[in-house]
Amino acid sequence: MGERIVSVAVDGPAGSGKSTISKLAAKILGFEYIDTGAMYRALTLKVLNKGLNPQKPEEVVSLLKDTDIDFVDNHIYLDGEMVDETIRQNIISQNVSYIAAIKEVREAMVRIQQNLAKAKSIIMDGRDIITVVLPDADFKIFVTASVEERSRRRYKELLEKGETNITLEQIMKDIERRDYIDSNREIAPLVRTEGSYLLDTTNNTIDESVNFIVSLVKRGL
Repeated sequence: MGERIVSVAVDGPAGSGKSTISKLAAKILGFEYIDTGAMYRALTLKVLNKGLNPQKPEEVVSLLKDTDIDFVDNHIYLDGEMVDETIRQNIISQNVSYIAAIKEVREAMVRIQQNLAKAKSIIMDGRDIITVVLPDADFKIFVTASVEERSRRRYKELLEKGETNITLEQIMKDIERRDYIDSNREIAPLVRTEGSYLLDTTNNTIDESVNFIVSLVKRGL
């Protein structure tokens, strides 16, 4: 893509497929992939490991100054330890929205994310990338899917990872609760903004969704 630094902002609810397709699209385009949701998951992991309450902001904020979160070769590191798999546990999914709703946490994460976007061409996904982190991104895409399809995907993913103490009905309730928290929080709620492209992945293959993003970026450059 030459010397130009390009930013692609991708927002969407849990289970929409945004992380999977953003990662693959970034690889094809030669961009760095930044999973901002993983950053909040990493902090959630630390909060739970410390035995703190994710619904008590003062306890969570107390960890920020001594927490290091970084990306190296598309892997996420928490205090120097790679946590790609650990942060995908269902217990993290059940608590991450509480962490992400804390003002001080979001401010700290946004600073890191904006600095990454200034340094190199990136595809960055999350829940407030278009609205807060990269409002002037070159490309803005809102990825979604039906609640039923998102629940089915998440259920299948957890079963493949060996979690057995779950039901599809519980996963659906968790996703609906997360949708409500993410869309109604006071700080940076999840919304689709005017000017963003809508990508509904409900009936798409992964390749179809990836091609949508890749083609969009290539046409616009």
